[in-house]
Amino acid sequence: MEELLSVNNVHMEYSTGKSKLVSIQDISFTIHKNEFVSLIGPSGCGKSTILKMVLGLIKPTSGTLLMGGKPLGEDNSRISVVFQNPALFPWLDVLKNVEIVLEPIMRDREERKEAALKYIKMVGIDGFEGAYPRELSGGMKQRVSIARAISTSPELLLLDEPFAGLDVFSAQALREELLDLWLPPDKPPHAVLLVTHNVDEAVQLSDKIVILSRRPSTVIDERPITLERPRNTRSDEFYRTVDEVVRTMSP
Repeated sequence: MEELLSVNNVHMEYSTGKSKLVSIQDISFTIHKNEFVSLIGPSGCGKSTILKMVLGLIKPTSGTLLMGGKPLGEDNSRISVVFQNPALFPWLDVLKNVEIVLEPIMRDREERKEAALKYIKMVGIDGFEGAYPRELSGGMKQRVSIARAISTSPELLLLDEPFAGLDVFSAQALREELLDLWLPPDKPPHAVLLVTHNVDEAVQLSDKIVILSRRPSTVIDERPITLERPRNTRSDEFYRTVDEVVRTMSP
């Protein structure tokens, strides 16, 4: 399989007065093309820190992050992200919120509009193009965020607990729709990295789960998830897999 993202011996520490706080001890993992990977671990273990490193927002104290075999640079246009709180512009309607990320890559206004409408329809919020964020439910706002993230055809999609603030039914519907968008191998994004606290969610979505320890965090296990898709979240096999992951996470 083609390697897309490689995190190699990443270490992160912060200075706190005269002492140093080690957040990430020594973390390595890879994400291959057409792979859905979840990163799970206790609160404060550095999951979101790793996402920020991949985005280029912070640099590790030591170690390297490679995209397609090359060091991650300041231009991370091949990467998109969806956060827990939808980062929508409140003064723009749904269509403009998606169009705005296309401006650097599509100069033609009609081309941008056509592309934005395609992705809005793809995530199931067509008919709400003229609505403003304040008029949308939490699930609909996240659909706009997902449409915006995938509209730039990223190679890697980062998800920072995007379903945590939603009700159970909206979260489950969005998970299933996200899988429908991602599964076709010929369409971007070519890989997904999800940060989550929800073990059931990780097992439902992932090809592989990277399990982190408490701070200073290291990789406890990389567990492949081989359950057949679409996954029956009520099956004995599913519950057994969830239990195995939980037991691995437990001290």
